[in-house]
Amino acid sequence: MKKLIAIVLLCCASTVTFAQAAPQGGDSQRMERMVQQLQSRFANANATHDGKLTKDQAAAGMPMVAKHFDEIDTQKAGYITLPQIEAFMQQRGATH
Repeated sequence: MKKLIAIVLLCCASTVTFAQAAPQGGDSQRMERMVQQLQSRFANANATHDGKLTKDQAAAGMPMVAKHFDEIDTQKAGYITLPQIEAFMQQRGATH
């Protein structure tokens, strides 16, 4: 769980202050906030508003996602979606 949170934090480029501000017993609340932040950052990075993030869009708005773009784009479509990013983060959290 902690590793998944760390991956989400990296993808969202959030600060240590954000993680420390969450209540100790509020893991589900903290996760919900991180998911909302991920969704917001995805929406902001998705300049075409088509639900698909190109590598250039990822590089401009979500650099950690851009770093792993080719791993996330398993279908080699040239774009990734929010569910693909979430699945990648869950997979990475479960295996690391």
